[in-house]
Amino acid sequence: MRFPGSANDLARGFARAVAWSVAITAMVGCALPAAAADEPDAATFANPLLSSGPDPWILQVGGYYYYTHTLGDRIALWRTDYVAKLGEVAPLTVWTPPKEGANAHSIWAPELHRIDGKWFLYYSATASGFTDDDHRAVFVLENTGPDPMRGKWIDRGRVNTAHAGIDGTVFDHGGKRYFVYSPYIGPDSAIAIAEMESPWTLKGEEVVIARPDRPWERQGGRQIVEGPEFLAGPKGDLFLTYSASACWSDDYSLGLLRASAGADPLDAAAWRKSAQPVFKRGNGVYATGHNGFFRSPDGLENWIIYHANPGRDMGCTAKRAPHIQRFGWTDAGWPEFGEPVPTAKRLPVPSGGRAR
Repeated sequence: MRFPGSANDLARGFARAVAWSVAITAMVGCALPAAAADEPDAATFANPLLSSGPDPWILQVGGYYYYTHTLGDRIALWRTDYVAKLGEVAPLTVWTPPKEGANAHSIWAPELHRIDGKWFLYYSATASGFTDDDHRAVFVLENTGPDPMRGKWIDRGRVNTAHAGIDGTVFDHGGKRYFVYSPYIGPDSAIAIAEMESPWTLKGEEVVIARPDRPWERQGGRQIVEGPEFLAGPKGDLFLTYSASACWSDDYSLGLLRASAGADPLDAAAWRKSAQPVFKRGNGVYATGHNGFFRSPDGLENWIIYHANPGRDMGCTAKRAPHIQRFGWTDAGWPEFGEPVPTAKRLPVPSGGRAR
């Protein structure tokens, strides 16, 4: 570049040269891969992950996080290798219900599971023409392909539970597979467990292991315990979290059931309930409930996902949004969830960054 001869011109020319150099550097920076340019921001995230997402669920398999939540009229999956970027992912509808039949309406609380090399979606639904609890049940879809975002989802029908109910989940323990859900028994919504013969068929006795017998399980005008989720303890204990009270209550919260190491999960007496909620509203976050669990990509951290409202009296609507936060364990081997992290507070992403 040629500079003018005078001192002022030289100064102006030098300034232009510096500006041009900065511009070139900026353009080169823009040309860098997004992950490198955004690394400082990418290392943190803030809740909620999405603006809406009742009954959220995350499963990490094969280098991806698979996410889903209640949409009411269909089931969709989100897939990402970086959970903090979930909001940038477009969902894919993988199943829509029939117009009529036992599973036609109120498609709630889907959960994606990988069982014996196949994909299964458990979800709650209501029969067409009805809105009452007596016509709600848990149903199963199966996909035998390697990719849950592709292939055919086969309707395996209703899980043969003893009662109408919602919020089915599964877990393996001691070489057996168990199904846990929330049956409607009289005025109550309870927690029951049974052994599984196949991913859509129960066998043997179905055992009720919890009922809403505490004041904090009766907020909002209904007696409810629902949304059970399994968590294996580091000392061999079995834990089931569950959501307590009506979902439209600000005091919707998480309770905890524990069975000691070596106990029979089908023995109702083996399960002991926490005296108080183990996770409840706080820090401007309300109606904390319907959770799931996942691990960080490097396997070193435990994380909980749950839905919550950002304010009081928002009810049981699509305003409920998915939050995630890390949790730890006490010396006795109990999960310690702490308090809800305030909305918009920056948190470190799960350790290991991207799913592996």
